[in-house]
Amino acid sequence: SVGLSDIMIPDEKYEMINEAQEEVDEISNQYEMGFITDGERYNKVIDVWTRTSSMVAEIMFRKLKMNRNGFNPLYMMSDSGARGSKEQIRQLAGMRGLMAKPQKSLTGQTGEIIENPITANFLEGLSVIEYFISTHGARKGLADTALKTADAGYLTRRLVDVAQDVIITEVDCGTILGLDVSDLKEGEEIIEPLSERVMGRVAAETVKDPVTKEIICKRNEMIDEIAAERIQTSQIETIKVRSELTCETKQGLCAKCYGRNLATGDLVEVGEAVGVMAAQSIGEPGTQLTLRTFHIGGTASRIATETLVEARIEGKAKFINIKTVANSEGQNLVVGRNGKIEILDNDNRSIGTMNIPYGSILMAKDKAKIKKGTPVFEWDPYSSVIIADKAGKVRFQDIIENHTFKEELDEQTGRKQRVIIDSKNKNLNPQINILDENDEVLSQFIIPVKSFLQVEDGDEIHAGTILVKIPREFGKSRDITGGLPRVAELFESRQPKLRAVVSEIDGYVKFGAIKRGVRELIVESELETKKYSVSHGVHILVHENDFVEAGERLTDGAISPDDILAIKGPSKVQEYLVNEIQEVYRLQGVKINDKHIGIIVRQMLQKYLVKDSGDTKFLNGDKVHKADFMEENRRIANKIVIEDPGDSLFMEGQISDKKTVDAINRDLKKAKKEPVKYRKAQPASFSPLLLGITQASLTTKSFISAASFQETTQVLTDAATSGKEDHLIGLKENVIMGHLIPAGTGLKKYDAMRMELDESLIPSEEESEDENVEPTEE
Repeated sequence: SVGLSDIMIPDEKYEMINEAQEEVDEISNQYEMGFITDGERYNKVIDVWTRTSSMVAEIMFRKLKMNRNGFNPLYMMSDSGARGSKEQIRQLAGMRGLMAKPQKSLTGQTGEIIENPITANFLEGLSVIEYFISTHGARKGLADTALKTADAGYLTRRLVDVAQDVIITEVDCGTILGLDVSDLKEGEEIIEPLSERVMGRVAAETVKDPVTKEIICKRNEMIDEIAAERIQTSQIETIKVRSELTCETKQGLCAKCYGRNLATGDLVEVGEAVGVMAAQSIGEPGTQLTLRTFHIGGTASRIATETLVEARIEGKAKFINIKTVANSEGQNLVVGRNGKIEILDNDNRSIGTMNIPYGSILMAKDKAKIKKGTPVFEWDPYSSVIIADKAGKVRFQDIIENHTFKEELDEQTGRKQRVIIDSKNKNLNPQINILDENDEVLSQFIIPVKSFLQVEDGDEIHAGTILVKIPREFGKSRDITGGLPRVAELFESRQPKLRAVVSEIDGYVKFGAIKRGVRELIVESELETKKYSVSHGVHILVHENDFVEAGERLTDGAISPDDILAIKGPSKVQEYLVNEIQEVYRLQGVKINDKHIGIIVRQMLQKYLVKDSGDTKFLNGDKVHKADFMEENRRIANKIVIEDPGDSLFMEGQISDKKTVDAINRDLKKAKKEPVKYRKAQPASFSPLLLGITQASLTTKSFISAASFQETTQVLTDAATSGKEDHLIGLKENVIMGHLIPAGTGLKKYDAMRMELDESLIPSEEESEDENVEPTEE
């Protein structure tokens, strides 16, 4: 039972709130003096309150846990997972925190956060104003729930449809492929340790302890709890495991590649409908996640961003790709993209990496020892900047008032800010050039739309001076309302709204000409040159002569999965999709095993696009199922194509066996006739295709299954015109036809099973009398 006395409010709470309030006042002062923009002020304020409310919550939980030696009723309920989340208890005894307001702001970003938090909790009681602010969030939660249930249901339906025919059909497909799995890290924080990720998987190679050379797990054996624990304590960094993504079974999956059935804890049995299980495992939290907003009463769950980043582990720093310039204050500013610091242990093994963003102030030194908790770099998470890499004189180009920039007067501070706007004249491209004494251009910077100018034309500047600030769009609350559409977007492999231009090759960047407001970006390697066009006003992330790797972004925006597939191949796009989808669920604190998502992603990559049909029956541009494609290539592997029939009865272009033709040629030579000329048959070549789950369901082999999903008339007319056959292999077709489903005991191998009585096992009458056992009632 719960009484009011069980709710413990930490004494430190009020002090912390006062400190936060002082911090917020200081931020407002900075804004009024014109040091920061209104957007920056808002983001910083939200951050202070997010951090404070989570700190109050932490102290409160510690206090609850210590209370009555862990037998505090509230703590027991939440800790056992019976009822109530940390979020809810935080609102009872900590502070309610920030609230979301359900409105579209002028900038068009939803989920804006009301910047005045509710500092009271439910035990203290809310004031009238606080209560009124609360109603915002509560109503948003209820409205969301009603709208989102339908979405989650539809997602589940699409998932079930795409994966319904994935059944375990054999024990071992005999593949030598596998996935290399290591700790899942964000920076150097381990989100999911290696042992947890490989538990219940089958090892693709023998796992040995690198120090003692002891065998932990043999090849093709399942990694159980004991093996996983030994992996955790050893220094193994990566393990190659069998995975549903690399399974080579023609129909369905094999048990070794799937691994443990999570319901029973044993290796999965042949006949288990793992596809439907996967779809339900991903869809079910979807319905929960939508309700999640309602549980919390719309408390904004933002993730606080740190400006000062500290080392989380000890080791030696090794700089990779880091370019710096010293500014006038002697600080080292990072001017290279994708710089990293690798942290090495005493044996020079990598134990973590940190990404160093462009524009940050670097405090660590190369090859120096780093202690835990020492600051590594400082950056501004609220705005990205463009930094001068050389000293010289500033010269504006195409920066013209009311054409490419306008002066905004900030009403509260009375200060003017110059912001770049999208010009109607597409021939104007705002740039800042830096000149030396002879007015030669040392470097040029393209200035994107919506950036604030920080220098004047003609200024003499040092290297490391900030030229412009570009506000980042932060401060949107991360609700699964952002989440469910994100999951659907990934599963449907839709093009992102702002699609980044991605380099296809490793090489150096050159800026090309500008035609009709479109700038040309050129990436040159020793062997080839690729050209990309970037539309007007898009933020270009690279500078002239920067070195980029294949698959790296050249402009701002999200990378499209299709680009990853084309540049880095299928295994990379699989990894990307699985990680991105997991990310959304992880934010909500939902655990889903990778193999469920893997099965769906595998179904998205079942098709090949025929590039060159060779001598096969395909046409160029056909979308063909993987298994059919391989089968057809295997069929013509040892065949030949007749080029000149000579005096035989063959036709030109006919495909035949080499043996047959050789025999006929011998006969023709004997008869002194013209022999047959032939060449080896050419196999087809392909490029892998990534289809969204709806597309994948509609193009499945079974037309009955596709027709019962969506667009019935179109599917059926297609099937009729191409004379398709349906071999009733999946579950859905069989349900529709009223057959037993080919899973579980409905498998073919159980068809001919008969039960016979084994007479020898039945005790005869004399035996049963001898034993004289009283029948017990059960």
